[in-house]
Formats: sequence, structure tokens, C-alpha cells
Amino acid sequence: MSLNSQQLRSTQLRSPQPGSLEAQAQLVARRHFLQGTAIGLGSAALATIDPKIGWSSATAPAASAAGSLGLPGFPSFAPKAKRAIYLFMAGAPSQIDLWDYKPKLQGMFNVDTPKSALKARLTTMTSGQGRFPIAPSMYKFAQHGKTQTWVSELLPHLSGVVDDIALIKAVHTDAINHDPAITFIQTGNQIPGNPSLGAWLSYGLGSMNDNLPAFVVMTPRWSAKRDAQALYSRLWGSGFLPGKHQGVALRAKGDPVLYLTNPDGVSPAARRRMLDGLAELNEQQYSAIGDPEINTRIAQYEMAFRMQSSVPDLIDLSDEPQHILEMYGPEVRMPGTFAASCILARRMIERDVRFVQIFHREWDHHGDLPRDLPLQCRDMDQGAAALIKDLKQRGLLDDTLVIWGGEFGRTVYCQGALSKTNYGRDHHPSNFTTFMAGGGVKPGITFGETDDFSANIVRDGVHIRDLNATILHCLGIDHSKLTFRFQGLDQRLTGVIPSRVVNEILV
Repeated sequence: MSLNSQQLRSTQLRSPQPGSLEAQAQLVARRHFLQGTAIGLGSAALATIDPKIGWSSATAPAASAAGSLGLPGFPSFAPKAKRAIYLFMAGAPSQIDLWDYKPKLQGMFNVDTPKSALKARLTTMTSGQGRFPIAPSMYKFAQHGKTQTWVSELLPHLSGVVDDIALIKAVHTDAINHDPAITFIQTGNQIPGNPSLGAWLSYGLGSMNDNLPAFVVMTPRWSAKRDAQALYSRLWGSGFLPGKHQGVALRAKGDPVLYLTNPDGVSPAARRRMLDGLAELNEQQYSAIGDPEINTRIAQYEMAFRMQSSVPDLIDLSDEPQHILEMYGPEVRMPGTFAASCILARRMIERDVRFVQIFHREWDHHGDLPRDLPLQCRDMDQGAAALIKDLKQRGLLDDTLVIWGGEFGRTVYCQGALSKTNYGRDHHPSNFTTFMAGGGVKPGITFGETDDFSANIVRDGVHIRDLNATILHCLGIDHSKLTFRFQGLDQRLTGVIPSRVVNEILV
């Protein structure tokens, strides 16, 4: 095996940042080359690598007091938020029935939707319909808070915190079906394989604690009377980033984290001895081949050992005051509910978990919306509002960013049969509503506007790339600089199409 002159020139054109994962990868590649050709210089080329860390000793950043290091130079500037919680309503909640009040529609029941409101692509589920009758929302809206923000009667608790949130009413996306749309908003690409938002944050900023993961995911149960769209673990995966950055799923049944409990007959001391021996073997393997994922494996084993103590303490609500439990609602003590997930999210934030994501499924109401949407709102509303209140009263909302939203919106027209008491809505990528609260976000504002049919944006549209750029900005990250070299490109969450930070909603 040999390198030709063209390959040598291409490797000299661009030098990676010292200490970066790309630099490590190039060192690994060189090691394999040297070993394969029996030149015998592999050990000399790698003599400056600390096998326990993987950084060059000449460029190693100072160790943090707790947690793990992020990238050199990050955060890019002083962050407003240190942590984030993302409440994701998987399936796409209907903005017309919850946030985007359209009173003129009340007099247009069963009227054909005008062509101006049918500009978006149609899905195969409604493309064959003979007509597209308007379905006004069945639910009453009222103004709330000092801001007099219009909110649906389905959200009585969230309507009480409108003065603390920035309501973004003109978000839009490119995808029209669930899996590519959720994959897009979570990873910046409709095609699976890219790192999720939480993985990017873990990679760029590192962890703030030693005893819990930087990125934790919960998937609470739902109440709607239908099956939900599947959620795939790649939605909180690390993609091409090192595996240690993927989200850790916290389960409602059995062990909170798989394989956390020692098997029968294995004591903590025996587990410790086993891990020490395993670490020695892994370090020998790293010295032999230099794969950075070996160090990831060692670190994850150690994290699992520490989590045997930290996770039981996390999920034990016995120290929560009664008035706090009552604020989250009657389901807060029921593992696997949205309310229980919300109070656990707050407890993780107190323990400096960097990013918590709660996926609440089955907001996909193509039919029987009046039956299922109220059930979903009852699942979510009180817990979400309590989370914001709880963070605020503890002084944590100032440096914790909270995001609420789904992957796209719903149509103004009915899918299938329409009656006075029943209707459904199809997918609508052209506009939907999201809100943000906390670190770096202006409280009590509404940004963006849609037309009278909640079908088209008329002012201040926000693409999901802009939304992700803004989330990163709140956490002190210039989205254009958080990159990872993969497949010949400097990959990033916001992709290569220009994106902007929505400064209008930021303090």
C-alpha cells in the first residue's frame, strides 16, 4: 500500500484544528497506515497522545471541575442559557385549535377553501378529495395575561404563563410527512444519519456534571385513542459524532436505564473490580489501534457505574413539597406520564443535565380531532405550565431555555367527512406554532403572523433552520461554527442553506 502524489497533496491542503476529533481521526488513519506497511514508526507518531483523554498533550484544554469537556472555543460567546428542555409534540399539534386564533372562520363552516389557502403540497391522504371544506375550530379562545394573548380553552394552564413565553406563530418546514419532518427538525436533515440537536450540544459544550448524562430523553405515554407514529432512537442519536453524545433514554418501567442494575449475585465492589479490569483491557486496545471510540466506551462504563447512585436519587420524589407536586397535577407520581416527565426534567436541570427532551406522541389527528386533541392537551398542559412556573420560582428559568412545538402544522380544511361535531386535519408544513421561554428569550411576546386561514405566512416567517440557529445562539453557540468534518463536508445542524438567528425574540 502506498500514497500517490495526488493523495499526499490533498492531505496537505487542509490541516485540522489541533486537538479536534478530526485531528484524532487523522492520527488513527496514519497509525493504521504505518502499521500496515511495517514502517515501525507508529509508536513515535502517537507518543504525545494521552490514552485516557485522546488529546495531544501539547494542546489539551484544562480539565473541568465536573463533567466533560466540550470543544475548544465553545461557547462562542457568553450564553444566556446553560441548559435546555425541549417539549416535542410528535405528530404535529393543530395550531388552529390551540394557538392561532382565526375568528373569521366561524362563519365559513363547510365552505370550500380558497385557492390562496391551498398553496401547500397535498399529501396522498387528501389529494384525492373532491373538495376541501373549511373546518373552523370547535374550541373557544380567550385573551390571557398582561399581553392579552389569544389561547384555546384546551390549554387552561399554559394560558396562565403566556407572559413568560415567546409565541412564534409562523414557523415553517420543507417536509410534509412525519418521519422526514421530525428527522429534519431534530437533526437538520430529512435523511436519517445526522446528529440530533442534543448530541450537537453535548459535542460542542460538553457535560456540566459527572453523574448523569449530558443529554437525556423521555417518551411518556399518551391518551389519544389511536396508535402513534413511531419514534426512532436515531432522533436522539449521535449520527457521525462520537457515540458518547447520543441521548440516554429514561424509561418508565423496569430499570430507568437499561442494564443499570447489577445482576443477581454481583455486588457493587465486584462491579467496580470488573470495570477496572475492563478499563485496563480497553486502554491496551487503545494503545494498539488508537480508536477514539474506545475512550468513549471506557467513559460510558464509568458513567453507568455512577448512575447506579445518581438515577435512583433523581427519580425519588419523596423530597418534593406537596404544593409542588400539586402544581404538576395528579399524574405527577405516575411514572411514564407527561407530568412525571416534566418534574424529572426540572430535577435534571437542577443537577446540571445539559439537554432534556420529552417526546409526547400521537398529535396526528387526521380524524376524530374533537375526541383526541382534548385528551392530548390534558396529558401535556398542566405539566408543561408547571415546569415553566417551577423553573421560574427557583431562579432556573433565567438560564434554562424551554422549547415547545411539533414537526409541522395542520390544515384549515377537513380531511374526510366534516360535521358540526367532528373533523380531522391533514399535514401542513407552511406554518405552525412553537413557543420558547427562559434563557435569552423575550417574555410575553408574539412573533409572526399568518393569514385568515392559518394557511400562509404573512409576516416574520421562521424556518426550522432559523429556529435551531436561535436555540444554539441562546446557549452561546454560533451555529455556523459548530461543525464536524464528515464525508468531505463541514457538517452542521443548520446545514448549508443560509439560516438566521431570530434576534427579534431575544433579549
